[in-house]
Amino acid sequence: MRELLSSVAVVPVIVIDRLEDAVPLARALVAGGLPVLEVTLRTPVAVAAIAAMVEQVPGAVVGSGTVCSAEQIAQSVAAGCQFMVSPGATDALLMAAAKAPIPLLPGIASASELMRCQEQGYREVKFFPAEANGGVKALKAIAGPFADMRFCPTGGIGPGNVLDYLALDNVLCVGGSWVCPNELVAAQQWDKITELAAAAAALRS
Repeated sequence: MRELLSSVAVVPVIVIDRLEDAVPLARALVAGGLPVLEVTLRTPVAVAAIAAMVEQVPGAVVGSGTVCSAEQIAQSVAAGCQFMVSPGATDALLMAAAKAPIPLLPGIASASELMRCQEQGYREVKFFPAEANGGVKALKAIAGPFADMRFCPTGGIGPGNVLDYLALDNVLCVGGSWVCPNELVAAQQWDKITELAAAAAALRS
């Protein structure tokens, strides 16, 4: 996960409501320089959307998001995901993930949750919801006792504060939906999404 997350500045957090949007959206994001995609399992078409992206979009590294159960882990593997992201980290989820052939980026919001993941061998976690849980100040404070941990903060991050997060040594990248806003997806304005992705990708250059 560390190598994957270090390769990009932003991981788009994607919600697919219409299956026909999946492939053109993924192509638009990859064209803009954001190949690592998190498709949240929040809609009925999410699994099919992931499978379509994996099959039809060269260069895309597609993962599932909002993974909360062993069943969703199995669905992610079957759809061809290359990684998974969860909003939290229960013992049952971590146990199921340990048996999966693809890596999980578990979500944490507290020191205790971080320690639970650390005990299971994780060194990369999602910090969620980032802004609601102290944001940059919290990540700076965590850096002391958890110097070996690295984070992908997600939640409340956008153009106005993304650079503050990326400036932290313990942040590998951020997750965000501002690069693929719902209104542009609904309007199928793929060129504008590519422009937003290119601007986000340039944050790491």
